[in-house]
Amino acid sequence: MNKLKGSIETLNALQLTKDIQWLDEQSKTVLHSKEVLAVILQGTIEEYKGYSRKEIMEFIEKDSINEAKEVSVGRTNTEIQGECAEFVQLNEKTSRFDIVFRAKNPALSDENVLFSLHVDIEPQKTYRPGYPIEKRGIYYLARRLSSQLSLITEKTDYKQLEKCYSIWICRDDIPAKARYSISFYSMANIENIGENTALPQDYDLMSLVVIKLGEKDYKGIAEDSEYDLLHFLNIIMYPHKEDFMEEISKYIDFSENEELWEEVTGMEGLGQCILEEGIVQGMERGIRALILDHLEEKVPREKSIAKLQKHFGLEEEEARHYYGKYGAENQCQRGEGGAGI
Repeated sequence: MNKLKGSIETLNALQLTKDIQWLDEQSKTVLHSKEVLAVILQGTIEEYKGYSRKEIMEFIEKDSINEAKEVSVGRTNTEIQGECAEFVQLNEKTSRFDIVFRAKNPALSDENVLFSLHVDIEPQKTYRPGYPIEKRGIYYLARRLSSQLSLITEKTDYKQLEKCYSIWICRDDIPAKARYSISFYSMANIENIGENTALPQDYDLMSLVVIKLGEKDYKGIAEDSEYDLLHFLNIIMYPHKEDFMEEISKYIDFSENEELWEEVTGMEGLGQCILEEGIVQGMERGIRALILDHLEEKVPREKSIAKLQKHFGLEEEEARHYYGKYGAENQCQRGEGGAGI
């Protein structure tokens, strides 16, 4: 197994998810870590078969990692204009990608030209939110693909379009027979009447991956091809167990940082070794994501403030400060006026 050297930032993020109960904004924090992303991508991206996790880490364009990017019509690319109803619908509920980034497509890139994969990762508490997750995934893929082009004209160069992946990690409410399974959906040429000379890279532009967990204890077989991915996700997507450091170290190795490792092994619980600065940064990212999610779902202000106090241990005054800060940011992004939050 090709272990990755763990960074302090990743350890900070893992600390924030150690007591996670309902797979929310805190789970997104750990998905910003390139070490974590590399394990997930190795088990889901067709173009990365045969590559080590270290190589995959280098493929990820770190500066492209973004969260809470809007999916709604007319918002995935602020330059999109035109008369097509697809881009001018009004009063649509705003939706957001959870984690989006670009990564090198080694199948098409060479030393002179870089082609990217556009990846969206969506951690979900439930597989049954009241609609098919698969349909939502396809919708997100369509938005991700269309956002690559700005103003559509007669001269638009569709050769610029690059392949998109949407990876959904569903934790709870999985049908018994589907627990700990992975489903792949792609665009394919299924039939030809006469000769077809089209290249796969010209039509295979959207791939959906739905990962279904379902139980706190994973009883997979280590020899199975999907074991590493499912075991890894089981470790990080449920509340951490007593053997967490031992299990996570099978994938991400923190031992090379001797000072950090001594702190981890010499204290009760991973959290006591985390640097204060890293905790604050991670917490603020989680707080921001919760507030944006609640604003999207139109959760009442007081309920959101209570959630902030409960899940982040904030005083009421602190919770109100953050709600005002990120609520105002959300209004600014949407171009809304008003008296404020």
